[in-house]
Amino acid sequence: MTAPLHLLLGDNDFLIERAVSQLTAEIGREGSEPVPVTRVRAGEVTAAELSELLSPSLFGDARVIVVEAAAEAGKEPAAVITSALHDIPDGITLVVAHTGGGRTKAMVGVLQKAGAQVVDCATPRWPSDRADFVRREFQATGVRVSRDVVELMLANVGSDLRELAAAVSQLVADTGGKVTEAAVQTYYSGRAEVKGFEIADKAVTGDRSGALEALAWAMHHGVPRVILADALAEAVHGIARVRGLGSINPQAAASELGMPPSRVKKLQSQATAWDTESIGAAAVVVAKLNGDVKGQAADADYSLEHAVSTVAGLRPRRGRG
Repeated sequence: MTAPLHLLLGDNDFLIERAVSQLTAEIGREGSEPVPVTRVRAGEVTAAELSELLSPSLFGDARVIVVEAAAEAGKEPAAVITSALHDIPDGITLVVAHTGGGRTKAMVGVLQKAGAQVVDCATPRWPSDRADFVRREFQATGVRVSRDVVELMLANVGSDLRELAAAVSQLVADTGGKVTEAAVQTYYSGRAEVKGFEIADKAVTGDRSGALEALAWAMHHGVPRVILADALAEAVHGIARVRGLGSINPQAAASELGMPPSRVKKLQSQATAWDTESIGAAAVVVAKLNGDVKGQAADADYSLEHAVSTVAGLRPRRGRG
């Protein structure tokens, strides 16, 4: 029997949508008819409307009520949600999507104490988090893959969870579950984000002209600016994280960072030329770029060129340790 209360905790639209779809399908399998799903935004629905939605039906028919953006809820809708938690009518499944922050941050704890089934819907923050996501996607299909396969998936497919999940499904289906590095290369070699990582690698190794030339090619061919910015940010953050571990065996660092040893070894090689001050400055540059390519700058192309050029120029000629 499906639990009547669910908390989708996080901000990733794909994970939230998938969780709702999976839950609805599960409830549908328990009955004989399709389950109606009603969606409301917590910041827009009134307390009266929400109360009506959460009121029992005459026959206790199965219904799914999804309260989206609960972090934005007004005082009255938030009160209706929390007051209904311990007496959800038969047939109703209440699903609350909450980022974990916002003005109703305390609601998360209330939902958890009320016994809500929690689904992690947070956007992976670090490369190691995305690697874990890919690994879990394969495991969900009963397939185990190597670290190198996971790294290739991230490098070739990108960081978008929807695309990564689709790629995992396709690879498992088309290879009969025998997913190898060669299979990933065959299906996804040459994808746009590879060019993004090439640009990033050139920038963090101080090859300004090479990085700008590769960037011009990528922009001319329509590679999304967000992908290029993410690649540069991951290269900078990777170097910072590796430097933070000091002199450590790549194999041991791989476990600590959640990266394949080959990736750690490459980052360690790049990190030798950087010092604390310069990598800190580069981190500030990529943080600003993240906002610029998402609409904060009037000219995203200029922001990208400036960031790539700046990061390349920040790399010291000699590592000072």
